[in-house]
Amino acid sequence: MAGQRRQFTREYKLEAVKLVIEGKQSISEVAHKLGLRPDMLRAWKRQVEGLPRGQKNVFTGHGKGTEAEEELKRLRREVERLQQERDFLKKAAAYFAKE
Repeated sequence: MAGQRRQFTREYKLEAVKLVIEGKQSISEVAHKLGLRPDMLRAWKRQVEGLPRGQKNVFTGHGKGTEAEEELKRLRREVERLQQERDFLKKAAAYFAKE
């Protein structure tokens, strides 16, 4: 039987990453002390380091991306839909042009 997924607060994640960045310990050592998987802590560190300086929108939580990521996803879906409509209209125009 599968257990429930653990959820960590934004502050907890930032403090864990801070221990790795500012400390003399490796990711594996810090992860072991905190009871985390090293790959999870490594991913958190990459997310924090990937932010522009001074930006604080990290770990928005519950699988939701930042507003910019959500907007990008929405726009990509819309572009895909519009391309399908365009292709359909091209085929319809070619069909009626034959007659």
